[in-house]
Parts: sequence; C-alpha cells; structure tokens
Amino acid sequence: MQRILIAEDEPRIATFLERGLRSHGYDVVHVCMACEVNEALMSSSIDLLLLDLGLPDGDGLEVLSELRGQGIQTPVIILTARGDLEDKLTGLDGGANDYITKPFRFVELLARIRVQLRSKLDACVPKRGDLIRDEFSGISLNRQTFQAGLDADSCLIDLSPREFRLLHLLMAHPGGVVAREEILEQVWGYNHDPRSNIVDVYVGYLRKKLGSHRILTVRGFGYRLASRAVLSPSPSMHSAWKN
Repeated sequence: MQRILIAEDEPRIATFLERGLRSHGYDVVHVCMACEVNEALMSSSIDLLLLDLGLPDGDGLEVLSELRGQGIQTPVIILTARGDLEDKLTGLDGGANDYITKPFRFVELLARIRVQLRSKLDACVPKRGDLIRDEFSGISLNRQTFQAGLDADSCLIDLSPREFRLLHLLMAHPGGVVAREEILEQVWGYNHDPRSNIVDVYVGYLRKKLGSHRILTVRGFGYRLASRAVLSPSPSMHSAWKN
C-alpha cells in the first residue's frame, strides 16, 4: 500500500484529505508542523508528500528546500492557498513536483497524485537490459527480455508487457498489500473502468506462470507476493513453472 504524508495544520482540510485518500486505498500519515515533516519521512516509508506552505512553525518552501538539500527525492505536491504566479514558480523551481491551489477538486488532486506515483514507479524500473531483483519474493525481472526468473528454477518465464508491469508493481511493495484500485490505476491508468475484473484476470495469468502460491489474495483489498522464506512448492507445481 502506498503511503502519503500530509503536512497540513488546518484540521478540516486534513481530515477531508485523510478520509478521501484512505477511501482510495492509500495509507496516510498526518503532521501539523514543519518540524515534523523530516522526522516523518525518516521514520517511515513515504511515497508522496502533500505540503502546505503556511505551517505554524515554518514556511513550507523552507521545508522543501531542506528536504531537497538533504537529497530526499520523495515526490512533493504543494497544496496551498498561495495562488500567485511567483509563489508557484518559486515552489516548482524549489523542487516541488506539482503545485495545487486551494480550493481544489479532490478528483483532480487524486489524478495528480497518481501521475506522481506512476512516475516514481517508472523511475524505479532499471534501464533496458538491467535485472530487477526482489529478495523478499525471490523473483527477478529482465526489462529487456520481459522475462521472470524464480529462485527455485533456472528456467526463464516469458511475460507480456502488462504482466511484467503488474509483477513489478507487486515487487515494489515487498511484504505489502497492493490494492486492486492501485493496480488498476498504476498498470492500466486511472481512466479504466473500476468495475472491470481485468486485474483479477492478469493475476490469474501470472499465477499460472509463476505458481499460484506466489501471489496471495487479501480478501476485500488486493494482492501481495509471498515471501521466499515460506515457499515450499510441490514437485508438480515446480514442473508447471517450466511450461
């Protein structure tokens, strides 16, 4: 599950954001003060920061400057009442990935969050020919050949581009659950019909190729990869991986 940090001191807005983001499958961390932002980023895995500029103990632009100065590249969306062009340019030039002024439409904020999280995922994929290795699941991916490898077998498994992207998304959350909605948005795009069963269909394709016990269903939420430490494939399943 992807985690979003909200730095917002207005209780009404913070509550609105928390409820809305959680209803769309995101984990949320909320802080009210500028001094708490860095600590929150250091103490937990944060995928994106929603940053208000008018925090009680400091300016959000100073927080942003400090984060970028420390080499922290977590995507940042500034969410503020400051709508002057100069403020926007200062924020974007200072390292923000996006800038949204209040009041805002929540659906637009969601769309912009998805863009940033997709960009982050794409940045995690190595260049063509590089090997992606997940020690948690024991699965490796080759971007050039679109093939998967398993610890238990030297045989390489051919994947379609969509299967590759889905598997990589699951590997990007070792031990974590990825919501169906997040998979749909990250792999197929947020304009895809949320009522579609396409995610379940492609999870089924991967299970046939990798072994059904490697992708676990978390009922009512989504999917996660099984740990290599607890996998004990049967001989028949081991043979199925080679087909």
